[in-house]
Amino acid sequence: MNKRKEKQMIYKNDLIHIKFEENEIPWFIVFTNEKKKEFSHCTQEEKMEILRCLDIIEKLMLEYYNPEKVNIASFGNYVPHVHFHIMARFKEDSFFPESMWGKKQRESNLKLPSNKEFISSLKIKLNS
Repeated sequence: MNKRKEKQMIYKNDLIHIKFEENEIPWFIVFTNEKKKEFSHCTQEEKMEILRCLDIIEKLMLEYYNPEKVNIASFGNYVPHVHFHIMARFKEDSFFPESMWGKKQRESNLKLPSNKEFISSLKIKLNS
């Protein structure tokens, strides 16, 4: 099973917050601040802010990491907040083409640019 580490808060406003999940791949999670179980329970303002952030993250991931694919997933039966996972995926990651929760396919052979630099750039774009 894929072991994940503690999540780092990288952005927060009145509607949502975004955390970086330390992993072999670039992985971010966009959460609502208020407890809501379903996307349809979100206000129009929350929905638009979630979509704005997913769009920014995906575009920056494509430009910065040049992944094979960007996965966006919304599921969470344990966390009482609507949240979306957004992950840059690579043919060389341990699980590709399976999900990151799937069966491990190989040992990772990734050589990615700095997540620190990506996060710095992301914070600028999210705040603009």
